[in-house]
Parts: sequence; structure tokens; C-alpha cells
Amino acid sequence: MSVQRPGEPGSDRRSYRPGSWFAVIGRRVVVLLPATEKARVAALWELVDGGDEEFDVVLDALIATGLRELPGFVLVSGGQRLTGGETKVVLRGAARIELEAGGETLSLDGASATTWVERSFAATTRVRVELGGDDPLTDDLPGTDGPSYVVDTGLVRVASLEIGTSAPAVDPLGIATEPDGVLAADEAEAEPELERADPGEPEPPARSPEPPSWTPAPPGPVGPPPPPPVLAAVPPPPASPPVPAPEAPTEAFFGFGAPGPDEQPEPTDVDHDGETVTGAWQPPEEARPGIPGQEPAPDVTVPVARLVLATGETVDVDRAVVIGRAPSARRFTEGEQPRLVTVHSPHLEVSSTHVEVRPGSGADHGSAVVTDLGSTNGTLLVQPGLGPEELTPGVAVQLIPGALIDLGDGVTIQVTRP
Repeated sequence: MSVQRPGEPGSDRRSYRPGSWFAVIGRRVVVLLPATEKARVAALWELVDGGDEEFDVVLDALIATGLRELPGFVLVSGGQRLTGGETKVVLRGAARIELEAGGETLSLDGASATTWVERSFAATTRVRVELGGDDPLTDDLPGTDGPSYVVDTGLVRVASLEIGTSAPAVDPLGIATEPDGVLAADEAEAEPELERADPGEPEPPARSPEPPSWTPAPPGPVGPPPPPPVLAAVPPPPASPPVPAPEAPTEAFFGFGAPGPDEQPEPTDVDHDGETVTGAWQPPEEARPGIPGQEPAPDVTVPVARLVLATGETVDVDRAVVIGRAPSARRFTEGEQPRLVTVHSPHLEVSSTHVEVRPGSGADHGSAVVTDLGSTNGTLLVQPGLGPEELTPGVAVQLIPGALIDLGDGVTIQVTRP
């Protein structure tokens, strides 16, 4: 998945809110499908990512297996861009589209027809798609005011999608950007205005301090100093017998600062019962093994990647990150404690300890790797320029920035640069 620069000329601006529907986003075509259509999504992504974005070709692939098993979908297609010229839209089921074309605002509802609704518009400047149905990922989000993310092309999970120059300018982490003029105006309002003195009124001269109204009393007569206190005589401590200094070796140098002997005399008053073992050597505790066949993660202080969950939460990969419905760290050693990330899985499709993302080692050093930890329903990985891939349990796969990790049940993880 590639991230678009806000305001980039000659291209559409696309933003989305996270949800459960799949969105296959290309340069000139966008396809949205429900969460149950994972097989169709993989085929359509391979088609669009390969550069074949013709409207008729994508529509034929979309309905190749019939409409009976396809409860809903949305298809948006354009010429060189999705907006700015002629835009074709096809929608079916629980999906609504709002368009701005020719200075007018139009609305389409996919549930208003038994097959689908198909329209074509000229001079389209904005397209907004709202997807209906129960979406557990957006239950806690306050409508359209939830966090949104900017995307150029790729495969993401969405609850709504907006295309056009009127889309809000946000960065990939969901932090809205403001125009420079607005920021400058806010800063100008924040600065307090200093009051200036009227040049016509001269400042009064500084007054000298007035003498106090009271007069200090004269000092009294100075008497002789008091006699010093008499200290009682303290008897000196008994002199200890002198300790004879050890004889210096004959090879030592004479003079100031000559080194003394290295050996110290053993104490003669040590109480030893003959049973106590002092200074016994204890073997170090053996480190418990980690994942079989995988090298331990190197000790790094700089994160090699950043994970963006569908809920908007971000996690830096500076050590092992274990993700699941109720993740556990029992397979790791005491010296390598991972970061545990708990995700919500309403239908229990995500395993308790589902997947691990950690800094790579060896040939993968400097990047992140993902490993399926033997999950029940598997893990789907979609990387830019590559087709969808089902992870093999226990086999680490290097991650490319822009990759999408799908754990099922609407739980997705996007991989970005730190």
C-alpha cells in the first residue's frame, strides 16, 4: 500500500475510516466488498495490482460467479483519475454513495434495486461511500467524526471511503494537517499584544527614598569579652601495640611510593565449623529456547517498523510484538519479554496468541518479520507488488512497508515506516 501526499497535484485524494469491508484501491478503479468475500478480494486485488483497471474487465471479474452469493459491493471507475472527469459507479446492497458532479450533490442507495444501481456522471469532484451493516470495528467510533487515514493504492479494511479534492487532509497516522495560513493566524491570536505607553505623556521622574520616621538607638557600652569555657580533661585512649610492617622484597625499588606486597595475611580469628561451603561456584541458569528454528531477535533500540491497527492504535516494532485475542509470553525467555497486544474478536476467529511481529535478524536485519504462531484460522498477508499469501505457521516472512496483515474477524494490521 502506498501513502499519498496531501495536496499532490494531478491525483485524487482518498481517505477512509477503518471498518470490516475490504477496499481494493487502484489508480483508476475502486472495489469494495463485504468481509465475507475474501476469495473475491484476492482475485480482484491481483487483477487491479497487475494494472488491468478497465471498468468492464473488473465488473466481469466481480460478478463472474453470479450475484446470488454476493450480497453487496461497490465499484467506482474513472478515466485517468477517479474524479475530475467521467465517473462510473455500480453499487448493490447495504451501500450508499454521495457525489458532487456539475455543481450538484446526488445520492445513490444500493438497496433501491433488486440487482444493482449503475450510473455515470461527468465533471465529478467528490465521491463518498458509506457502508452499512453491523460493523464491530466502528461501534465505538462517533459516526463520521472518527479517525480517518489517507491512502493512495492498496488493500485496506474500511467503513467509509471518500475520493476527491474535498477529502480531509490527514497524514497516514490520522493526524489532521492544517493550512499554513490557519496555523499562522492561530499563533498570532495566541501572542498577547503588548501595551505601549502614550508618547505624549512623559513618565514621572523616579523619587528618591524618604528618610525613615524613626531613629535607631545608640549602641550600648562594650564590655570585656567573657572568659573561655573550661574543658574537662579527657584521658587519652590506650595505645595499641604497633603492627610490624611486612618486610619488602629485595627486588623492590627503594624510595617514595614503592609498591607493597600483594599478599595479605589470613585472619586468625575466623569461626569455621568445617561444614559451611563458602564461595561455591554456581552454574548459570540455562536460557530457555524460543521459537524452534528461529534466531532470537537482536537487541535494538530503534524501531524497524510501525504497526497501525484497524482501531487506530499504533505499535512500534523495537522488540517482539505478540498479537492475539489473549496473547501470552510463556514461550519466550526471561531476557526477551515481548510486547503483548490484545485485539477484539467478536466471533472468536482470532486465536489467543495469533501472530508475532519482531525485528529481523541475519539477512532480515533492519526490517520486521511476521510469523504465524499456529493460529486456528490462519493469517493472510498482502504486500505491495505481491499477491495475497497465507502464512505458514512458524515460518517468518519479511515485511515490506505498506503490507497488510489480516487476522480475520475484521482485525487488520498495516505496516508502515517508523
